[in-house]
Amino acid sequence: MTKIISGFSKFTKQEKINWIASTFFTEKEDAVSVLKKYWNSDENLQQLHDEFIENTISNFYVPYGVAPNFIINGIDYAIPMAVEESSVVAAASLVAKFWSARGGFKAKVVSTTKIGQVHFMYNGDFKALETYFEEIKPSLFEVTDTITKNMRKRGGGILDLELRDKSDKLNNYYQIHASFETKDSMGANFINSCLEAIAKKFKKEGIEIVMSILSNYIPECLVRAEVGCSIDELGENGVEFAQKFQQAVQIANVEPHRAVTHNKGIMNGIDAVVLATGNDFRAIEAGAHAFAAKDGQYKSLTHCEVNDGIFKFWIEIPLALGTVGGLTALHPLAKLSLELLQKPSARELMQIVAVAGLAQNFAALRALVTTGIQEGHMKMHLQNILNQLGASEKEKQELTTYFKKRPVSHSAVVSAYAKMKEL
Repeated sequence: MTKIISGFSKFTKQEKINWIASTFFTEKEDAVSVLKKYWNSDENLQQLHDEFIENTISNFYVPYGVAPNFIINGIDYAIPMAVEESSVVAAASLVAKFWSARGGFKAKVVSTTKIGQVHFMYNGDFKALETYFEEIKPSLFEVTDTITKNMRKRGGGILDLELRDKSDKLNNYYQIHASFETKDSMGANFINSCLEAIAKKFKKEGIEIVMSILSNYIPECLVRAEVGCSIDELGENGVEFAQKFQQAVQIANVEPHRAVTHNKGIMNGIDAVVLATGNDFRAIEAGAHAFAAKDGQYKSLTHCEVNDGIFKFWIEIPLALGTVGGLTALHPLAKLSLELLQKPSARELMQIVAVAGLAQNFAALRALVTTGIQEGHMKMHLQNILNQLGASEKEKQELTTYFKKRPVSHSAVVSAYAKMKEL
């Protein structure tokens, strides 16, 4: 039987499910049951979710947790995190409490410029192209007036338009490089609308517009977060800890294999907050990793310094975030998250998210250079293993107690569970 179908998007949700179940599943009723189990009982809320994307047949739940005890620039925060990985929220909470007793986190926005480009091909004299660009440049701003009107009222808009020659990289390739300020909006739709209007006005005979699109590489939309204290405040064996911690960061700065995992840990914290606030974690990921490779080699996004008895740890990372528009206005939990964060501006949210990434990295490195990463992670993972085994609440409690002073591994848990069932 062919699995190619036409008109699928026009099916009702039930018809989509019926086709999926009958075409791809042996146990059709079980598949339908699982899909429907994750529908929201509130029909209005379910319809809202159904309309976020196309061909919706169910919801895929991700745990939504809170990491308390963060102090950022003197303000107390409980940070919402949507993430499925064990120990992320716990690690963030522990680190937040650790640094709350040492002055908390400091953060600042370095810049908020975002980028978009009109990509085009031109096979002619570059001087003539330059002349044309300079002549038409005022009109390129004017043609976006209706689009930028409200943004300009808020202090944003198009900052500059620049003609760039990229023909040394690709024959006949040029671009209009545009910079934007989008204030509390992430600004993707705004930027793309401006670029398309600019491209339409700029096009003429000899100029072939290829595409107009924002860039998720925004090295000038940058935020910095940091912590620091005297080595004595790091606890017992503070000197040794600070030295090994710094070495761990240095290794990630020179060894790409380590840097990728190092930065993945940072994104554990960042993505969780970005997702919880209805922002685009994929765009953030792409921009962060590009920034990590900006010098020609993929490196650590965090930095560490130990001088004159002072330990200092910081991150600089590009983050294009919004607190108005998009899912931030539509998704009830995204709205709740922003209220939990005391209704931050985009700049404040950038600082909060950067701090979450820094805290996550501190937690991972602290574990790596002391007890090792698996001890804490597997303790948190224990509940997942027990759930997979179908353990009862009583069995979970007994096995949790049993493994408090024992190393956790999947095989060890399975063995202990099996012995318990034999008794």
